[in-house]
Amino acid sequence: MRILFIVPYPEGKAPSQRFRFEHYFNELKARNIHYDVSSFIDLDTWEVLYKPGFLFRKISGLTRGYMRRLKDLFRSSKYDYVFIHREFSPLGPPLMEWWLAKVCKAKIIYDFDDAIWIPNYSEHNSFTYYLKRYTNTRNLCRWACKVSCGNDYLCNYARLYNAHVVYNPTIIDTENQHNRLADLNKEKFVIGWTGSHSTIQYLDEVYPVIEELEKKYDFEFQVISDVKPDLELRSLKFIPWKKETEIDDLLGFSIGIMPLKDDQWAQGKCGFKALQYMALGIPALVSPVGVNTRIVDHGVNGFHCRNAEEWKEAIVNCMTDRNLLLNLSKSTREKIVNHYSVDSNKENFFSLFR
Repeated sequence: MRILFIVPYPEGKAPSQRFRFEHYFNELKARNIHYDVSSFIDLDTWEVLYKPGFLFRKISGLTRGYMRRLKDLFRSSKYDYVFIHREFSPLGPPLMEWWLAKVCKAKIIYDFDDAIWIPNYSEHNSFTYYLKRYTNTRNLCRWACKVSCGNDYLCNYARLYNAHVVYNPTIIDTENQHNRLADLNKEKFVIGWTGSHSTIQYLDEVYPVIEELEKKYDFEFQVISDVKPDLELRSLKFIPWKKETEIDDLLGFSIGIMPLKDDQWAQGKCGFKALQYMALGIPALVSPVGVNTRIVDHGVNGFHCRNAEEWKEAIVNCMTDRNLLLNLSKSTREKIVNHYSVDSNKENFFSLFR
């Protein structure tokens, strides 16, 4: 079998790729399945993609990306399946997608892990809003032989256009990466959050709570991200995200938080932060939005927090009751290993290619 993976970003760089299918690449080799990966954005463009300015490098990067996609069209007949993650190309009408499906007759497996049919863009690349065709998601769902989605909300959308939809959750490599447990007996209590520039806005939901709690309690609020949050907090410690130190940095948390607004975009989220926390034995405190209610069992391995009062109560209880914290931790990793690990989901993933 031969599979061509069509992806937006360079291999090993984007969490959505790393934790949805790149984990399976070694298993593909073990099963004697040949695969190639074609990213639209190359490494040179990736370095400046979410930074202000660099317009020439971005435009030249887009041009190179479209040249690669033309090459992918001509070589698609050599593969048994073409696995498209999120999009074939980022801008304009789906002309190449139509050609791939209708002229090249490629067997397309379409995979997405966000509500990408809803307009959403980086403030540094706002010009792309007028060039994007958000209906491309709908078209790719129609033209695919199967659709792979990261949660029930996304699956329900895909089923409007395709009968062959597979729930394929975002997963964690609990054997080779998230394979240690945090020390929750450390003296300093640490409230932790990890995420990118695109989700750091959600910290506004808990900012007043943290601000109030630091007047009474001694703790540290650690934020791991590619951008520093604009929050005036005495307890704040910013840790720049690095792939090489990601696990070690996360292991410093006592609890991990995942606040969200309850809107359509958040409904499409696949709970990646909660999965990371829990795989390391860290209780997860989450907004009960979308798949979060499926991942986190309230009072068992974390808490659902619907408003400021519930955020405050859950954080204080974890901070002041060490036995509660340890009891929550006991079932966190078990939940991930059994339901959201590479090993538990690999047969489901490979069913896409049968």
